[in-house]
Amino acid sequence: MARILSIDYGIKRTGLAVTDPQQIIATALETVETARLIAYLKTYFEKEAVDEVVIGMPKQLNNQDSDTAPNVRQFIGTFKKNFPAKPITTIDERFTTSIAQQAMLMGGMKKKDRQIKGQSDKISAVLILQDYMQGKKR
Repeated sequence: MARILSIDYGIKRTGLAVTDPQQIIATALETVETARLIAYLKTYFEKEAVDEVVIGMPKQLNNQDSDTAPNVRQFIGTFKKNFPAKPITTIDERFTTSIAQQAMLMGGMKKKDRQIKGQSDKISAVLILQDYMQGKKR
């Protein structure tokens, strides 16, 4: 069995999370500048076996695509061109950023650490991955 990788795509930064090889635990991996994302993923896929990629799709409360959804869809097209053999699943990522920020606060993370750009991106990627894994178990 190989890992599952989740992507919380952003225009400037993208949060990444992965499972362990047994696909039991989701862990924050990295926050990457979006401009370097494909290069980062190429290097990562050379080192680690990844069975599947889960990408958060931003939705509004009425279940319509948010303003950033076209950017995510464009990225998915780029991803498929670069990694045609990697299966992709999209998952609703509503509220992941606010939940991530609340988790940092409730977890006792210092204000200075919470303000580091990219912290909530990684945590959001973990939340996306956890939601996906829970959905697979149903």
